[in-house]
Amino acid sequence: MSLNGTISGAAWTVIAETVPAPQGGFGCRIHVSYAPPEAQFTREFTHHSTFENETTAILEGLREGVLWVELKTRRAFHM
Repeated sequence: MSLNGTISGAAWTVIAETVPAPQGGFGCRIHVSYAPPEAQFTREFTHHSTFENETTAILEGLREGVLWVELKTRRAFHM
């Protein structure tokens, strides 16, 4: 079983899903969609940490995705 979570804003969506980690515990895959008027794209990545339970994994995954969106909207990096 895996948990899924979604957070959306006006021009973005973050989806996080837990996955079993090979060494035990849980990892989290993060999917970010960003659609400002000038250009739309998506980004997928895995959270760098492993968590003891799915609840922590999903919350940290959503937090990481929203942080990515915040940095992107502040133009901290370009992709």
